[in-house]
Amino acid sequence: MLWTLLRRDLAALLPGRRGGTLLPLLFFLAVAMLYPFAVGPDPDLLARSGGGIVWVAALLAAILPLDRLLAPDYHTGFFDQWTLRGLSEEAVIASRLLAHWLSIGPPLMLATLPAAALLGLDGRTLAIVELGLLAGTPGLAATGVLIAALTLGLRSGGTALAGLLLIPLAVPLLVFGAGALATGDGSGIAQSGLALCGAVSLGLVALTPFAAGAAVRAARDF
Repeated sequence: MLWTLLRRDLAALLPGRRGGTLLPLLFFLAVAMLYPFAVGPDPDLLARSGGGIVWVAALLAAILPLDRLLAPDYHTGFFDQWTLRGLSEEAVIASRLLAHWLSIGPPLMLATLPAAALLGLDGRTLAIVELGLLAGTPGLAATGVLIAALTLGLRSGGTALAGLLLIPLAVPLLVFGAGALATGDGSGIAQSGLALCGAVSLGLVALTPFAAGAAVRAARDF
């Protein structure tokens, strides 16, 4: 049953359905493309600041799918149907979290390759950025699912509020992920930043199914 649910969630979130992940990826690449026009063509400046811009672009791109993560299924009674089949809200949320990460995490890591070329990142910086995204995007996906669940009961303005909530909650991931680029040489500071980013990310992934499941039940009973 869980495999059926995961396949259904992936079909709904991958490109081509409900807006898919294509729009966030285009937004991510647009930020990387426009940034050199804003700060100028100085290669040293782009190399120093490009990794941080990738992180900021990834964070902003993660806001775009929030309105389609849970709200369409909530309004069509999807959660009620799975509850009647004996599947808890926590299991449904865990499946949705995995599907959301698969639909946005690896695509963002692939899109980082052309973005790095646009920003003039060297190979070592690109490797640290990719490792940071690998560690941080699960937490970013978990934060998005959690906020989508918390704003389910809002009749209007929920999407704007969800975007505003995501930014401060994702700050630790941004600080530790982008902070790993501080030295850019793979030293202990970079490794510590990646480790802390991964720890925060795992904590969010572990917490989200329970917190978001409770939020879905509260919204349904309201």
